[in-house]
Amino acid sequence: MAVPWSRCWRSSPGAAVLLDWCCGFSRRAFTHAASGGGRTESLLACLCFRHRNRCLYRTPRVCCSICSDTKLKDPFSLAQKDLQNLYEDIKKQLLVSKAELKALCDYYFDGKGKAFRPMIVILMARACNVHSNKEGVLLPAQRSIAMISEMIHTASLVHDDVIDDSDTRRGKNTINQVWGERKAILAGDFILSAASMALARIGNTTVVSVLSQVIEDLVRGEFMQLGSKENENERFKHYLEKTFKKTASLIANSCKAVSILVNSDPEVHEIAYQYGRNVGIAFQLVDDILDFTSSAKRLGKPSAADLRLGLATGPVLFACQQFPELHAMIMRRFSSDGDVDRAWQYVLKSDGVEQTNYLAQHYCQEAIHQISRLRPSTERDALIQLTELVLRRDK
Repeated sequence: MAVPWSRCWRSSPGAAVLLDWCCGFSRRAFTHAASGGGRTESLLACLCFRHRNRCLYRTPRVCCSICSDTKLKDPFSLAQKDLQNLYEDIKKQLLVSKAELKALCDYYFDGKGKAFRPMIVILMARACNVHSNKEGVLLPAQRSIAMISEMIHTASLVHDDVIDDSDTRRGKNTINQVWGERKAILAGDFILSAASMALARIGNTTVVSVLSQVIEDLVRGEFMQLGSKENENERFKHYLEKTFKKTASLIANSCKAVSILVNSDPEVHEIAYQYGRNVGIAFQLVDDILDFTSSAKRLGKPSAADLRLGLATGPVLFACQQFPELHAMIMRRFSSDGDVDRAWQYVLKSDGVEQTNYLAQHYCQEAIHQISRLRPSTERDALIQLTELVLRRDK
């Protein structure tokens, strides 16, 4: 049985450093609240903005387990109309005369992706529009940001597959396997350049600056992934910061960008950003869990891929607290014979998967806390429901 989340974090040497990074906790404040020395609400209060603008809505009380509401519309269905022809519109941005380059660029824009990021951006845009008394009408520039987010994401996947020498993506051969590494790199660069041109056409310098940060974070996150930390305290912080830069920054900054287009209030921008940040980190934490719990067929890529790449994700870092033997494996990036298999077994014997799931729940709760401060709307409620879908996904 898994150790309760609060007990795990209270006993973890890396807890204070990690929580200082992700939530601004001090060790003393956290241990006091987690051990019952303070009310649960005081712990959650540390996670939110203390200043409340009078135009923002008071956060409703959120239960500890995220419960489904069958009356709520499915987030994907709600955004479907706005996302119609999304991939066709992206292909129009990638118009090239050379047939081979066009084939490379169109390869992943086949309509079979989840369109998870554009869906969040569309729902956030409409939620912010309702909050700003704009009747929820989607602006063309907001839809463009949803399209750009998918282009940046896909370009990063193409480059990641080259770096990781991956041979499978979304259930089919990767671009680098079909056309080779050099052409894959050029294809990723071209998609990124087309996204940059589409971004420039929006004509808002603040939005350009916000989304340009995503590119920097992607590169910095990739460099962080190439390294590791000897100290356990720093290792957790390093892992979460890398997770933010490689995954959550795109969602957070895209959400912030669509809010900027319709509302001048920095606090609304921060709500949109923090929702995207927390959902993005939770999404990646669940992805790291699935690397241990889901089959390769469901994932559309090999399982245990992270271990084979030498990466210590959440389940491994938590397992290391119960099985110190993992420390040496982490530092040599699971490069010795049998390391991957032994590490896999240690994770399954430990509470690593459960603890990572508890951490993902924590981030989803904070996402709910943030988005609940916007005016009630169908889209806002769909974003709340989305947190449950993130936690329950199996591929």
